[in-house]
Amino acid sequence: MNPTRRTVLIAGAAAALLPTPALAVPRPKAAPTPPYASYWYPDSFPSGSPGAGITWRSLKAWRAADDADLAFNAASVPLAARFTPTPANATARSGQARIQSLVSLGPTSSNPSQGSATADYYALTHWAYLDELVFWGGSSGEGLILAPNAPIVDAAHRHGVPVLGNIFLPPTAYGGQLQWTRDLVQKDSSGHYPLAAQLVAVAAAYGFDGWFVNAETGGGNTALGTAMLGFVKELKALAAATGQRVTWYDAMTVNGTVSWQGALNSQNQAFFQAADDMFVDFRWSAATLASSGTKAAQLGRSRYELWAGVDVESNGSGSSVNWDAIVPTGKAHITSIGFYRPEWTRNHLPAGQRTPEDFHAADDRFWSGRSLDPARPDASDPWRAPAVSVADRSTVSSVPFASVFNTGHGLRWYEDGAVTSDAAWNHLGLQDRLPSRRWVVRTAGQRPAVSFDFADAWRGGSSVLVAGEPDQPVVVDLYATRLPVGVDTVVELTHRTDAGSVNVELAVATAEPSGAGATPPYTYLPVNSVNTWQTSTVRLSGLSGTIHALGVRLTAPDGGAVRWRLGGLAVRDTAPAPAAPSDLRITAASGGDLRFAWSAAPGPVNEVMASATRHYELHRLLPDGTRRFLGGTCQRAYFVAGLQPAPGETAARFEVRSVGELYNASTPVTVTHTW
Repeated sequence: MNPTRRTVLIAGAAAALLPTPALAVPRPKAAPTPPYASYWYPDSFPSGSPGAGITWRSLKAWRAADDADLAFNAASVPLAARFTPTPANATARSGQARIQSLVSLGPTSSNPSQGSATADYYALTHWAYLDELVFWGGSSGEGLILAPNAPIVDAAHRHGVPVLGNIFLPPTAYGGQLQWTRDLVQKDSSGHYPLAAQLVAVAAAYGFDGWFVNAETGGGNTALGTAMLGFVKELKALAAATGQRVTWYDAMTVNGTVSWQGALNSQNQAFFQAADDMFVDFRWSAATLASSGTKAAQLGRSRYELWAGVDVESNGSGSSVNWDAIVPTGKAHITSIGFYRPEWTRNHLPAGQRTPEDFHAADDRFWSGRSLDPARPDASDPWRAPAVSVADRSTVSSVPFASVFNTGHGLRWYEDGAVTSDAAWNHLGLQDRLPSRRWVVRTAGQRPAVSFDFADAWRGGSSVLVAGEPDQPVVVDLYATRLPVGVDTVVELTHRTDAGSVNVELAVATAEPSGAGATPPYTYLPVNSVNTWQTSTVRLSGLSGTIHALGVRLTAPDGGAVRWRLGGLAVRDTAPAPAAPSDLRITAASGGDLRFAWSAAPGPVNEVMASATRHYELHRLLPDGTRRFLGGTCQRAYFVAGLQPAPGETAARFEVRSVGELYNASTPVTVTHTW
């Protein structure tokens, strides 16, 4: 980004089965340290010494075998395939503009590998409109090359979104040194670029999808520009061989100088041709974007491989944008959209007072628009939300499928409706595949409010709350799907009526709507109404083929205010328990700070005997027999800090379980730690 656009980031960079026997292990001697997301310089370091909490590392010297935190940082969820259902409205298009987000999810240094003990976090959930997420960050005093932490990648991959690491060579005004650019593009004796190979190796080891290259350090010459072009070409070739991607940022030109073009033109087209796509700097105009799209086509490339930069860091959904220059309503889209810092939806809220509800309200406004309903966009809204222009995508295409509507952060942790930890938390790797159209509500009467709610949940940290005074039946669309219906297929709803009287029906469509914006051809199946958490099982009698959409229809027979809560949804044929992990051990300990590791649960033997593991959960077994949730992760290692002995306790006992796609748990494996 150009230096006039960048703010705080550059300056600060800115967790009734019989347990297995406990495995007693010797107390480790090594003192544990919290694992953090990794960051590097290309090779050489700044002068002086790093600040507190900062570790200077050389990418050139990195080796996976020497990476002590790799087990905490390596993502494990594969990139899911996506499909595009019939759009929710007549203006949203598929196959045209795509959306990239450049997001700073934490500082460059001391960014926790596996979440933290606060619900105040940018827990992005509108993955259905995203095509690429860049793990934005880097600073001259900490490090310039950032690897995304595992929870971000796991959540994105679950929704079919690739995640790129960031290479930031800062302007000299922000401490950039031309030597770092030279370090990055250095050649070895065979004429290759060793750091290109290192970058591809890092992405492969950490499980993310490629790199965003942002070279903004001025003072270069044609020789350096030529070297950078050779580097990008080799990086792209190596990346493509492993399924990775490379995005180039419009800053350095072919002559080695930094000059933001705001267009695809002769000064940067060689870099665009060497990469998969290019982020066009904010200096664009309607004319330069139009010419850029034309030039891309002349080069045999798609105009939608250009991300037109939209700076939302300061004003978010209040930003003034010439939308017709990017995504006009009356003709084909011109380019794609590149959002710079959409985490405004969290950051603009008062520090210390940011609630999850406030964040999601702002985030829904940003992605869905002022109407908060993608099926009925507000044409007078000056903010042209992504849902207005871009068709949503889904990954819900195989059985079993389940969701407990966990957004990846919460004020407490719930299991079967009971609180098993009263600590606030965030961990995006635990996030569910969430409803993509938030919130499509179909009614001829008063529209109730629909939201994620954090005051109660069936499992995880959140549930869906429908609240209002509906005077006509209300249909809430939940998921666009491609789920096969078999003779044993059932749908399970875990729900509760908190106030008023509500009749509940499951809405199932086995075909697509008649057109964009039309209601799916739902069949409505009765569900028992309950006032306490209960799981209702609905057989799909008379239905066959493929489920294309799932929702609920709610009717208030007595009128008045109602509050109805949805805590879980599952579609399954059978419900096999996942296999258990093994070899739970404590690899480092100091007082109540512990590093845990275990071996993976085996994969499916067959569809009847075992199911795949979704994630793992770590609990502490207290002397009074209760279980306290400590954390969950998709990885096979976890760090816990600040544990204290219970009264009279000489040794703490811990257990890890595999959790399957249906949220059923394996038998535990246990370990003890002597205080």
